[in-house]
Amino acid sequence: MAETEGVIRYQLDYRPGRLPPEADLAGLFRWFSRCRDRRLIGREPGLYAGLAYGNISVRTFRGFIISGTQTGGKPRLTPDDLAWVEDLSPEHNRVRAGGPARPSSEAMTHGQIYLELPAVAAVIHAHSPVIWRRAQALGMPMTPAEAAYGTPEMADEVKRLLGATRDSEGAFAMGGHEDGIVTYGPDMDSAGNRMLDLLAQAEALAAS
Repeated sequence: MAETEGVIRYQLDYRPGRLPPEADLAGLFRWFSRCRDRRLIGREPGLYAGLAYGNISVRTFRGFIISGTQTGGKPRLTPDDLAWVEDLSPEHNRVRAGGPARPSSEAMTHGQIYLELPAVAAVIHAHSPVIWRRAQALGMPMTPAEAAYGTPEMADEVKRLLGATRDSEGAFAMGGHEDGIVTYGPDMDSAGNRMLDLLAQAEALAAS
């Protein structure tokens, strides 16, 4: 894994502030913990240069709330670990955010999904070697290896993949981001259960 794993690559306009009061965060907190329990989000010595991995987000009235940068290793999330992405421009590689924490390095990918699919309300980016290595067998779309995470190229590839399906619930693997898997859905349970279903299928293939 490259030494830049976990580094924010977009231009960030960040001003600390509060989260939107109408945001329902219960599902985000619950699925962060469930993904942590399955090592889909986390931080482990010897993996990814020891940096935290994975992030989770939920749509709000304006923009979306996402787990903050390098929070994957926490045993649980609190509101102080969250960022509010109020606006973003994939074509200009810019993100404007507030909230208590700076947004994750994958905020641009999350944002592209929300821009392209208005019915999507939750996104999970996990790391799973067992799913990633069997993405083709699972019939998952994959972004090209040359599209690195957190870049305009990745956002363009995500837009291309989503344009081919337009489904409000789905998943894809990130060819240029080792072990990177993304699921999304109309609610947090849909996105989370899709991730766990893929994990179960991949583990069954690995055991066969």
